[in-house]
Amino acid sequence: MGLLMCLTLAGFAAKAQTTSLSADAATAAPVTATTATDMKVASKAEAKAKTETPAETKTAAKPADADTTWKPQRRLWGYTFGDFYYDAHSDAANRGPETMYNGVPTYRNAFQFRRLYLGYDYEITKKFKVEVLLASEPNANTGVSGTTSIQNGDNLVDGKMAFWIKNFNLRVRDLWNGTDLVIGEMSTPGFALNEPGTNGPTSLSEATWAFRSIEKTVSDFHKNNAYDIGAALQGTFDPKTKNYGYVLMVGNNTQASLLSASNANAGFYKIFYGDVWGKFLNQKLYVDIYADYAKTAAATYAIPGQEHNMLKIFAAYNTKPITVGVEAYTQQIASGVTNSTTKAPEDATVRGFSIWARGAIVKNVNYFARFDSYNPDTKFSSADSYTINTNYANYNPTVKEQFYTAGLDYNPTKNVHFMPNFWLIDYKDQRASTTTGYVGPDHTLVFRFTFFYTFGK
Repeated sequence: MGLLMCLTLAGFAAKAQTTSLSADAATAAPVTATTATDMKVASKAEAKAKTETPAETKTAAKPADADTTWKPQRRLWGYTFGDFYYDAHSDAANRGPETMYNGVPTYRNAFQFRRLYLGYDYEITKKFKVEVLLASEPNANTGVSGTTSIQNGDNLVDGKMAFWIKNFNLRVRDLWNGTDLVIGEMSTPGFALNEPGTNGPTSLSEATWAFRSIEKTVSDFHKNNAYDIGAALQGTFDPKTKNYGYVLMVGNNTQASLLSASNANAGFYKIFYGDVWGKFLNQKLYVDIYADYAKTAAATYAIPGQEHNMLKIFAAYNTKPITVGVEAYTQQIASGVTNSTTKAPEDATVRGFSIWARGAIVKNVNYFARFDSYNPDTKFSSADSYTINTNYANYNPTVKEQFYTAGLDYNPTKNVHFMPNFWLIDYKDQRASTTTGYVGPDHTLVFRFTFFYTFGK
């Protein structure tokens, strides 16, 4: 009986436990079903994340490609030219103060450097470039008894050669598309050469003449500024082909000189340069038009305000057998002279003209020939006398000049030239032969063996 009661109680307990578990299971079933669904969604999301994460991680971790198209320029370069010269005849009146042979006596012969350049080009970035140029352009020392009668910025007080700063500027490439900004001491747009790879012109008169080692261009010869301190825009109208362009520049009109504070060019006035150029007929024809304007002195009681301006045109036809160039300019010098007869200040009109040709004879042997004409005052009257008012360098209204040069260019290897040539200037006094101080026609004739070499370019 007791055993039966125990078995009965155990059966109830088991049934109660089963009923309780079933109830709990029924209560928990919805939760269990939801969790499974969530787990399934989570599982899919996790799988998707595992699929996408590697790609995202790979993209984020990929380094930027390095720019291998630009290699910064670090270039030391230079060139020099000079001669062994023989002065066959010197002008008796020692005219031509702007020439290399002013003051050189007849029959003198010597080895002489006429120009030494040492330059350094440095690209800070693709946008910014620095140009540095040191120059020495010495004249022969023609003094006697240890003195130095020829003394300029290229000769030290003891007559030795010295370097000075000719160019030192910063170029900002493509200030806007096709136009560079240059600030500092630089070549003016009169005739000078700019480096390829910029928006500056590379075919102005000096570069096209190509024989600066023989002589300057006609306007440079008579002291138009070749370089100056200021700021310039050098641009092309067609940046892709660079067949047409312009230069606008404002400068101190001091070149590289540090003038005194009282000098008008030291900060009171500025010079303005403008230039437009083009290449035509498949780049065979070069045309360049240049102008400048500078005020040089304020008006006084006796002399009106002084200024000068130049208008110049250069054209060259460049073909394989021959290149021919023509350069002509006129320059107005306001109140440049005073007529001693009328006692009135007068404007002076300067005119210069140059024609040249160069070409090949055989391989490595070329020829060149050039003629210049210069009239310092087309309105000069031989019946009158004049005093000079202008501070324009070496200006003398009384002397007309004609210049001749010709020679051969032997080019045994790139950047090396040997050039036998002659250099001749005829001088003619515009004054009447009865005028006090009149000097008859005369000339300076020099025979030269010129050497010219370039390195680092």
